[in-house]
Amino acid sequence: MSPAKPPSSDRALALFLDMMAAERSASPNTLAAYRRDLTQLDAFLTQRGETLSTAEADTLAAYMTHLNTQQMAASTAARHLSSQRRFYKFLQTEGLRADNPADRLKRPRTLRPLPKLLSPQETERLIAAAYALPQDSDRQIRARARAICLIELLYATGLRVSELVGLPRHSSQADSRVLIVRGKGGRERMVPLSEPAQRALTDWRVYVGDDEKFLFAARGKAGHLTRQRFAQILQQLAVAAGLSPARISPHVVRHAFATHLVENGADLRAVQQMLGHADISTTQIYTHVVEARKKALVDENHPISQWRGLGDTAADEKDEPV
Repeated sequence: MSPAKPPSSDRALALFLDMMAAERSASPNTLAAYRRDLTQLDAFLTQRGETLSTAEADTLAAYMTHLNTQQMAASTAARHLSSQRRFYKFLQTEGLRADNPADRLKRPRTLRPLPKLLSPQETERLIAAAYALPQDSDRQIRARARAICLIELLYATGLRVSELVGLPRHSSQADSRVLIVRGKGGRERMVPLSEPAQRALTDWRVYVGDDEKFLFAARGKAGHLTRQRFAQILQQLAVAAGLSPARISPHVVRHAFATHLVENGADLRAVQQMLGHADISTTQIYTHVVEARKKALVDENHPISQWRGLGDTAADEKDEPV
């Protein structure tokens, strides 16, 4: 059976995004990324007299080469290729073209960077900064309770920032020791709460109205605290804690949660479940973080490292190979 008449680029993109939203429960951010990647590809194809629906493998390869000339990071180029493969797989599945031309392209080689490190002591200082916020007015008392609840929940659960700020009011019942979280792809998981997080949540619930949809409701379009505003709150806490705000973000605290668990012997499968990772290979990066931290500890403190450091300096001064 021959494929149906190819749709226009706009129509093909709309069909694809509708499918991703309806069948894959793709988040608004994911849909926006697909739209951006494929719209950029369409502009390139238009200059060559092709459309999204009719593009051939050699043209897609030329586009990937074009991205490379823009000094684009390999990880970003890999994301573009992933968008193409999923889009053309959709067209093929729907009978809108006979093949998936993106399958013939090689994935850019990427090295997954290790997450930024935040020590347990630095994390404790960050949390303490929330508790030290002023309480001179009702407004400040409320802001302090919210900041404490946010940081305690984030470090106790390792939620993605979008999951945290968008928590429904009923995600945890009074006196409950778990959160019910709906993550990527609509997958639901239960995440245990630490005692400090449970207390912080109880204190914050005083300010959450019975008619509120979200735990951290706000007046904006989303109806809840935005990711950007929470990032600002964290950076303000970082300054108060004497930490560089450039090092602190919701994702860094999520990494701290996972790294500190693995450092203390937590089962990797349990960490995977709490983080909401579909594949354990994503979680395994934290074992690399722990090993890197151990190596740094030895390099900094073991006497033999200091002796070798002196030897290297002498060799450098004599301009001889080491």
